[in-house]
Amino acid sequence: MIVIMFDNLTERLSNSFKTLQGKSKLSQSNIKEAIREVRRALLEADVALEVIKTFLDRVQEKALGLKVGEGLSPSQAFIKLVETELTDIIGGENKTLDLKTQPPAVVMVAGLQGAGKTTSIAKLAHYLKERENKKVLVVSADVYRPAAIEQLEVLAKQVGIDFFPSNIDQKPEKIVADAKRHAQKQFHDVLLVDTAGRLHVDSEMMDEIQALQKQVNPIETLFVVDSMTGQDAAHTAKAFADALPLTGVILTKTDGDARGGAALSVRHITGKPIKFLGVGEKIDALEPFHPERIVSRLLGMGDVLSLVEEISRKVDHKKAEKSVQKMAKGQFDLSDMRDQLLQMEQMGGMEALMDKMPGMGQIPQSVKNQMMGGVDTKRMVAIINSMTPKERSHTKLIKGSRKNRIAKGSGTGPQDVNKLLKQFDKMQKQMKKMGGGKMQKMMEKMAGAQGSKMPTGMPDLSKMKLPGMGGGNKFPF
Repeated sequence: MIVIMFDNLTERLSNSFKTLQGKSKLSQSNIKEAIREVRRALLEADVALEVIKTFLDRVQEKALGLKVGEGLSPSQAFIKLVETELTDIIGGENKTLDLKTQPPAVVMVAGLQGAGKTTSIAKLAHYLKERENKKVLVVSADVYRPAAIEQLEVLAKQVGIDFFPSNIDQKPEKIVADAKRHAQKQFHDVLLVDTAGRLHVDSEMMDEIQALQKQVNPIETLFVVDSMTGQDAAHTAKAFADALPLTGVILTKTDGDARGGAALSVRHITGKPIKFLGVGEKIDALEPFHPERIVSRLLGMGDVLSLVEEISRKVDHKKAEKSVQKMAKGQFDLSDMRDQLLQMEQMGGMEALMDKMPGMGQIPQSVKNQMMGGVDTKRMVAIINSMTPKERSHTKLIKGSRKNRIAKGSGTGPQDVNKLLKQFDKMQKQMKKMGGGKMQKMMEKMAGAQGSKMPTGMPDLSKMKLPGMGGGNKFPF
């Protein structure tokens, strides 16, 4: 999940919960005050008014009769209630694609122009190929925009999936029928169909797409909508849901949406689940939508499950295991440090990782910056890359002229090289302190984390104690 999304809402909600801090019990007056702050936060996030009203009515009704459980403060009990109701209103649980049919499973994708429909199809194809191990074929039935056909072909090559050619002189129904026959002959598991977009919803567009949908009879019909349009995104999705038997929504451009109003409104207004979020421009920037995880991050509780999955998927297990073994033997060098930095960067960098950790949502940005120690992984990698293999394993060789050469080659200054060497020296000293039995115990604990599908060499994040999380308390308030 992208850090930017919900940033503003998370901050406002955390302020609203503070109104209950220090209260010995929940009363009508302090609940009313907290709900007023939550309403203001949701309005600023551009959440649809009908969604806000339904959500707050539920919360207020249940909060008045709420019994505070043992070990929870009134503010924590209220947050738990908000978490439950918010999760329910945005979808309850993750809804996956239903591909249980005689292959190929046909998935039709609709949407307005500019919403990121064609790019989303390429991302979905990549997702199905890499994570679901499916053989995918894509085809464009957009006969109004030749560039759409060319764009999909280029993206298909980029992703490494099969593309079925089409042209603007053909009928959309024939294009899809031919593509389906080809997919059957070539044993494709999934056929993704791109359809024509429009600049706005109109009757002509709806008539065309309804006719195509009836002819194609896809097992999944997904609507792609731009999250940055806020409430409009939910209402546009509703117009399509009224005309088509939609099975789900792909919400795009969430990496540029700091409000999050669309994500909180779409499910309630359309009655259709959000199935995926577009979280960036890269071809792998498509993530399944998990309502409970979204809400957990929204309320500042982190998203450990997504973090564990991301580490399991993106970390090079062999390199991680090799690094731990080298640490135990005191042979860890700058080449190993570079490998770890690159893997961290692949997961969005230190800040992206921290924002998925429980409690981090409540820590001010200035404090997070101090905790990260001004870590700039790209700069550090550039410095290490400018060193010779011998310098990486024998840092004491790096003095005056060598430092100047490394700084010049990496586009940094000698002071940056000094800072990196000091950080590495601290790491080595810490490893020496953990030598022998302590290091062995740590390795055993790391290996034990394999039961959670964690790669060897990575700690069990679900058991980590973090700032403001004393005693394993889930709520940092």
